[in-house]
Amino acid sequence: MAKYINPIRATKGEKIFYHVNHIFMLVLCAITLYPMLYVIFASLSDPNEFAMVQGLLLKPAGFSTIGYRFVFRMSTIWLGYRNTLIYVFLGSAISMVLTILAAFMLSRREFMLKKISIGLIVFTMYFGGGMIPTFLVVSQLGLTKSIWGVMLPGALSVYNTIVLRTSFNAIPPALEESARIDGAGDMRILFNVVLPLSGAALATITLFYVVGNWGAWYNALVYLQDRRDLYPLQMFLREMLIEDKTTDAYMNSLSGSSANVHLIKEITKYSVIIVSTLPILLVYPFIQKYFVKGVMLGSIKE
Repeated sequence: MAKYINPIRATKGEKIFYHVNHIFMLVLCAITLYPMLYVIFASLSDPNEFAMVQGLLLKPAGFSTIGYRFVFRMSTIWLGYRNTLIYVFLGSAISMVLTILAAFMLSRREFMLKKISIGLIVFTMYFGGGMIPTFLVVSQLGLTKSIWGVMLPGALSVYNTIVLRTSFNAIPPALEESARIDGAGDMRILFNVVLPLSGAALATITLFYVVGNWGAWYNALVYLQDRRDLYPLQMFLREMLIEDKTTDAYMNSLSGSSANVHLIKEITKYSVIIVSTLPILLVYPFIQKYFVKGVMLGSIKE
């Protein structure tokens, strides 16, 4: 454990270290935050004035909400939001159920195959079958072109399972023994003893799954194929940013502005990024306090 140094009694060298460390952290924060600020400023900029910007963008170039007006009038955005919310809530619920059950089983001291099971599970973290074999398995199970093809492959995270298992192991055995004396079975112990005492770890793992499902697009790209009605929001965002499928005809049909359509499309891309990331940014601060406590549980050696 690092030794605490009182700033008042610090030596000259220690004070220099403090100042250098603070400056370094401020620069690091600026480097980290500026890309997001750039996107926000660009999304609120006037298309014609934004086209003349060179170098850093420290404030909106002019002011215009034309990008957001285009975004909110796109039917694909609302369709993507609906599908993403389904994947986030249903997918995260499935993942949490699987993770809790797996972690609880692996934390049982009387489970004879515990070491073998942990070894096999950890093995999958480093070795996989590859994309083509995985696709064939998912296809033969009939999960392609459905929401299950997006949520079920990879629903269980080995890392999250190990972290939650370590949290369960930290619960004093005396509590479980007392519950068993009172006639409680494994399920009663899980719901009445283990889960209430693992709030920080559960919040952390839930946030991991929620953030992962919100930004997920690969499974949709591989398994949904032509089912655009099931595309998550990130797939439509990918089409706009990479494939540039927002057509000029569509932009012209929505725009009454004299600005160049290409410039409007650029501003709209920044607006879509903000709209697609804002919900998760609003949720994160409320459960961020559980992060350090929950993740550190996974580093405690038994």
